[in-house]
Amino acid sequence: MKRVARAVPVLMYHHVSTSPGMITVTPQHFADQIACLAQLGYRTLSGRQFADYLAGAPVRPKSVVITFDDGYLDNWVHAHPILQRHGFNALCFLVSAWPGGGAPRPNAGGSDITALPRLLSHEEGESAIEQGRADDAILRWSEIEAMRRAGTFEFHSHTHTHVRWDRLTEDREEKRERLRGDLAKARTTLRQRLGDVSDHLCWPQGYYDDDYCEIALAAGFRYFYTCDRGTNSVQRQTLSKESGRSIRRLEVRDRPAAWLASRLCVHCRPAVSRAYLAIKR
Repeated sequence: MKRVARAVPVLMYHHVSTSPGMITVTPQHFADQIACLAQLGYRTLSGRQFADYLAGAPVRPKSVVITFDDGYLDNWVHAHPILQRHGFNALCFLVSAWPGGGAPRPNAGGSDITALPRLLSHEEGESAIEQGRADDAILRWSEIEAMRRAGTFEFHSHTHTHVRWDRLTEDREEKRERLRGDLAKARTTLRQRLGDVSDHLCWPQGYYDDDYCEIALAAGFRYFYTCDRGTNSVQRQTLSKESGRSIRRLEVRDRPAAWLASRLCVHCRPAVSRAYLAIKR
């Protein structure tokens, strides 16, 4: 009898960078983590494969989804060559207003690593984006296209502006209208730039409420990636709306590969994952 996965963990990364800071994994630790997963027999799923699994299609044990939030330059400089080396792929949730034009910058897969661009820390990147210098911190469209061609990354929506509308207005209808417009711009931009837009959406800062879910479902999204910890199995309940699915993720820390392998061993088993998280809480 063919064995199938009982659960699929979804890993959450932001930065793979030599610039230290929050939500950052060093290139060496990331390289070790990905090499370890490959050696242990893990395989990565695309967004389509993951959606099919959630709909009931079997996938083999040790299937995992790798995600990156925001679309930082270091995803091209360091994460892309490492994923390419092992034949892995990742989902990047892109803030569609941030990428700009220009030729691809050098990455660590090239012959001259002395030419690599300076990578900003997370805090420096946030400041650069606020000051209108997103190109210092964020992927260019040319780099996005190169990553897609290589098969290392696919790109999905993280909204157009990364704004938490619930924090900017206390008026519920205004919040809903601004979110509706933001998601519409995101879908239009991704469709124009990439030729299509998927039904996968990552919530900025992991926040969502009933209004967010309702507006996103109406906009055409069906898979909602959160910062809620846990694993994902076919049996898990959907969102409050029948046709949407909330995706739990595991934040990957700047730790050795053995740390990540041990977490995956736990979260590939739904009952063990639930018990572990109950103890942690």
